Amino acid sequence: MSTTSKSPRKVALVALAAARQALPAYAHRFSPRLYTQPQLFACIVLKAFFKTDYRGITAMLEDLRDLRRAIGLRRVPHFTTLQKAARRLLLSTPAGRLLDATIRLAMKESGRVELAAVDSSGLESRHVSRYFVHRRSREPGLWQTTTYTRFPKLAVVCDCDSHMILSTLRTRGPTPDVNQLQRTLTPALRRVRIATLTADAGYDSEANHVFVREQCGIETIIPAKHGRPTTRLPTGHYRRMMACNFDTIRYGQRWQVETVFSMIKRNLGSELSGRTRWSQSRDMILLTLVHNITILLTNPELFYRAGQEPFRPSGLRVTGVFNLIPALPHANSVPRRTA
Repeated sequence: MSTTSKSPRKVALVALAAARQALPAYAHRFSPRLYTQPQLFACIVLKAFFKTDYRGITAMLEDLRDLRRAIGLRRVPHFTTLQKAARRLLLSTPAGRLLDATIRLAMKESGRVELAAVDSSGLESRHVSRYFVHRRSREPGLWQTTTYTRFPKLAVVCDCDSHMILSTLRTRGPTPDVNQLQRTLTPALRRVRIATLTADAGYDSEANHVFVREQCGIETIIPAKHGRPTTRLPTGHYRRMMACNFDTIRYGQRWQVETVFSMIKRNLGSELSGRTRWSQSRDMILLTLVHNITILLTNPELFYRAGQEPFRPSGLRVTGVFNLIPALPHANSVPRRTA
């Protein structure tokens, strides 16, 4: 089982290290060079970590001097600077590079995942009171349980062992999962090699088995329960094989992907601050990146895998388990002035 870090300074340092592997220092050569892109990404990660908005994280950075020093900020960026940086860094291409960086830090030299799981979950598109959701309707005796018909939907492929997210698909729900397996799995195959993939009955179809097994070379474990209840065996070759010889032991680990969604919603929140579809998609990308970063930090030995050296800003103390912690002066110490 994996755990997530609760230290904002350590989270910022890991975000800074991952961004330095994935992003150039500046967006273009005529940049004012007040802040680097890794520094801005670390501030955006802290925004999601603290469950606040852009104005809130700038106010926190103004008050938290040690956190600014850990990131290397000489001054706090304006909240509009962070908002514009998020629109640029959380697009598909740079966000994919950032996800690649977190996975490279986590995977072994082989880059192989023995057991992966795929699933999707809905998120809240706005902050809604639970009392408002369950308030009584005007008709006596009836409860109002539906507040909206469309919601942000996040599908992920995760490593069942480490809970690292390998790929994502952001859509709008409610939509069926059966036709989204290929788009969800394909980005993960460019990053790692997967031996076995598990999924619930929502992904059950002969076409999905054929794609994953014959085109991707991955063993599938999907219960053949799609369709009307019947005693007849499925007609497809792989679905019939699932019905006759189903691996219940390895399929029992499919719930690890449910744990991933639970970790995201408990630690980072289930509601998105974005109003439009594209801003909500960026919010979902940010949640997955912060989830991977917080897991990476609790496994410091992952930084030495695949021949990679950990990122060490100036002034780091390389003693103890976490070698990403800067050597800050004592809180009560005051630097002496020399003549």
